[in-house]
Amino acid sequence: MQTDRTSTAQTLITVAPTGAESEKAAVPALPVTLDELVTTAKDCRAAGAAVIHVHIRDDQARPTLDVGRLTDTVHALRAGTDLIVQLSTGGAVTDPYQARLAVLDARPDACSLTCGTVNFGDEVFMNPWGFIKELYAKTQQYGVVPEFELFDMGHIATLHRLLAESGLPSGGHVHCDLVMGVPGGMPGDAATLVQAVAALPAGATWSATGIGRTSVPVMLAALAAGGHLRVGMEDTVSFARGRPVTGNAELVQRAAQLAEIAQRPALSPQQARAMLGVPDHQ
Repeated sequence: MQTDRTSTAQTLITVAPTGAESEKAAVPALPVTLDELVTTAKDCRAAGAAVIHVHIRDDQARPTLDVGRLTDTVHALRAGTDLIVQLSTGGAVTDPYQARLAVLDARPDACSLTCGTVNFGDEVFMNPWGFIKELYAKTQQYGVVPEFELFDMGHIATLHRLLAESGLPSGGHVHCDLVMGVPGGMPGDAATLVQAVAALPAGATWSATGIGRTSVPVMLAALAAGGHLRVGMEDTVSFARGRPVTGNAELVQRAAQLAEIAQRPALSPQQARAMLGVPDHQ
């Protein structure tokens, strides 16, 4: 089935199940082992996800960018699901540039590519121009489809500069994720979302991620504006005020239900591949 890359008739749902910030001891439902991640992926696929955005942990449940573990994770997720496997090249805010570049050696379908440095709570998520260009060139070399992560309006200007200097990404289509509500980045409200969307490159598609308590408002604003959704325990560990998330699948299920209410049902992974220009590795 062919999918119009800029159509808003359906909704791409990405799940980000783990992240690098929350600790398993504090959030028991967080998937940190490979088995937990694959089980979560299957449950989220059944609930309506088409893309899984992956961070991994080591044997002590600490964030890691070990390429061997990442490669095993990509293989296991492909064997267990038909989801698009998108690896994070952000890792933890303390990860060095070379380790972040090496993520692509695990040969995922897709990866995140953050378009600028941002204050991240009490820390700084570093993404200088030289690193952005080097990472982008490697995605083009390896045929990995990047999702451009935009935490602030200046990141959108950097994206325009990157495309002007280095051309289109692998797959030929620009897809962005507006990451909203991070302390230090753009706020998670409808007015900011509309402003950011208006500044995106012509023909680009976009998802929106609301961090913490902005999760639901950003979802509603994104659906109203014709965008797509990213949800998951990387971004919020509360389902509602005073009620912890019991698992990633319930966040995906809520997103899929909202998409249905908006009369924009969830895309399948195969439809998402067509939209994003991601080759089929199944």
